[in-house]
Formats: sequence, C-alpha cells, structure tokens
Amino acid sequence: MNVKAGRLWNLCKREGRRLVSRPLYLLCMVAAPALCALFFTTLMADGLPKGLPVGVVDEDGSVTSRALTRNLDAFNQTAVVARYASVTQARQAMQRGEIYAFYYLPRGTSARLQAQRQPTVSFYTNNTLLIAGSLLFKDMKMVSELASGSAARQVLYAQGASEAQAMAFLQPIVIDTHPLGNPQLNYSVYLNTLFVPGILMLLIFLVTVYSIGVEMKERTAREWLRLAGNSIYVAMAGKLLPQTLIFFGMGALFNVYFYEILGFPCGSGLWPMMLATLCLVLASQCVGVLMIGLLPTLRLGLSFASLWGVLSFSMCGLSFPVMAMHPSLQALANLFPLRHYFLIYVDQALNGYAMVYSWSNYVALLVFMLLPFAVVRRLKKALLYYKYLP
Repeated sequence: MNVKAGRLWNLCKREGRRLVSRPLYLLCMVAAPALCALFFTTLMADGLPKGLPVGVVDEDGSVTSRALTRNLDAFNQTAVVARYASVTQARQAMQRGEIYAFYYLPRGTSARLQAQRQPTVSFYTNNTLLIAGSLLFKDMKMVSELASGSAARQVLYAQGASEAQAMAFLQPIVIDTHPLGNPQLNYSVYLNTLFVPGILMLLIFLVTVYSIGVEMKERTAREWLRLAGNSIYVAMAGKLLPQTLIFFGMGALFNVYFYEILGFPCGSGLWPMMLATLCLVLASQCVGVLMIGLLPTLRLGLSFASLWGVLSFSMCGLSFPVMAMHPSLQALANLFPLRHYFLIYVDQALNGYAMVYSWSNYVALLVFMLLPFAVVRRLKKALLYYKYLP
C-alpha cells in the first residue's frame, strides 16, 4: 500500500469514527431519508386520494336528483358526507373545511330535463387545495355529462332510434386514451420517485457543508490536512468517501423499494437508475463542496445549501413544468442537479429509452462533479487560516 493510499485509508477511518460518534450524522444520512420514504409512500399508498368529502344541495328532491347524488357518491374519489338545505349552508361548510366541494341541484331540475329545456346544475370546488378541487371538479362534471347523455338517449329512443344510432349521435367520436409511463395515474409514482431523491440530495448538501465547516469551527482542520499529507485532494476524498457509500446505499435501497417492492414503472431496468442515483449523490456532494468553498463559514454555507436545496424542488419541473417558466428560469433550472436526475428518470424509468438518449443530462451531472476544482485552493486556505467567530 503506497503512502497516499495509506493516508486515504486513515482519513476514511477517522471520518467513519466521526460519523458514528455524532447522532446528527446518522439522523441526516440514514434515519431521515428512510422515514421520509416510508411516510410519503404509505401516505400515497392508494395512488390517488379517495373518499374526498363533498356536500349536496338538492332543492329538486326528485328521483333524478337522488340518482345523481347516488352516482356522485359511487365515484371512488368522492364521498357525499352531507346534504344541505341551501347554498349558503354548503358554502359555510366549505369555508369551515368540512367539505372540499358541493353539488347544487336547483328546484325544477327534473322537470326541465324531461321537457328538454336544458336545466342548469352547479358545482363549487375549493381550488385553494388544487388536487382535491381538481379531482372533485372532474367527478362532478362527469356525473353531469352522464346525466345529460342519459336524458338525451331516452329522447332518441322515444323517437325510434336504435341503440347504435343513439350512441353514434351522443358520442360521434369514441376516445381511446392511453396514459403512457404511469398508466395507473398513480400520484406516488409521479411524486415520490423524485421527491425522496430530492430530500436525499438536500441532506447531502447539508451534511457535506456541515462536515467540512465543523472542522473549521472546532479547529480540527489543520489536523485533518496533516493526516492527508497537506493534500486537500486526499483530505476531501477521505472525508467524502464514507459519506458517498452511505448516501449511495440509501439511494440504492430506495430504488429497490420503489421498483422491486412497490412495483413502480421502470422501463429501462433497475441498473440505469442505480447509475443515475450514484451520479446524483456525487454531483450533490461536489455542489456541497462548492458551497462551503464559496462561503467558508458554517452558518453561511448551511444557509446556502438549504436555499439551493429547497429551490431544487420548484426548479426541477416536479411541481411546475420548466418549459412553461420564464426563459431566464428555464436556463437557471440547469444549475440544479435534481433537474437532470428528473430528466434521466423520465427517460429511463418511465419511457424506457436507451441511456444514450440522456447523455446530455449525464454530462451535466459530470460537470457538477468537477465544480470543487474551482474552489479547492480557496477552501484549503480557509481550512488553514480561518478563525471561527461564534
């Protein structure tokens, strides 16, 4: 074993002792990611929210209005939990948070329907909660359209039309939908496969910045460099390698959990996603080194890591499509490792493309891995001469 390899091994052992001696490291590197993964996957175990509470204001009180209410309650995502005497009472219940929406059937709905005078029904949704409001709006609109189609079909039957003629009139174009990538429309597939790696990336930022910054705070940086033979490259490798193994181990477990145990779609197979996870871990660590190198103060470095990590969830395209953002923000999105991991995930897991199709995103993650070379001299100077001021 040559000298540098021996120093690297000693530094890895030193870092391993530091990791196990401080519960904060184990909490951030193992416990927190695992708990987040279990929490969010069990929270969305059904794929979509079910039994969302809605109310009904039935002023008509007819057989038709009661049938509409039963049909609405039969939807998997909708549960009719209350009936109100007026729109005012239903609105107040929605403002109190007791229901997410209500369906209003005015007096004379059935009579106008039978007379073909286009009755009007109304539905009110609380779109402050976008997912709940959107899902209930879809169900109530579908119930109304089915009722309208049923009434029109009865009229056509009365006029002597056959069933084929009636259906051709009501639905002249048959829609055959094929949701690709996530055919079950499972929110857990859409959110957790990126949200959990995003949390892991955020924790990598914080742990990387903290593990280097705390050396300056506790005045152990010179000892750390001395064990590395005064080589900042050996010192960084010895510090980050044990963390890399732990973080990649957690990421690999998440991949097995998502794609093997929960059965999430993974068109390209498990190993390309393992490679993408390894690239995300390494890129996140190198961005963390850049952060503490640019701001060689523990407080400022952690603030930078927190800000950049949280912004990643918005800028990667998870919550809002990047192509719909302002052009300047579209360019800024490329500065977040999670954005490139997201694109690799879409190409590899959901679409099942060959890895070469995502070459630009792999190159981008590789560029992130080269960032520490831009600040390594500044970081070494800070480790040697910085004086921590509490």
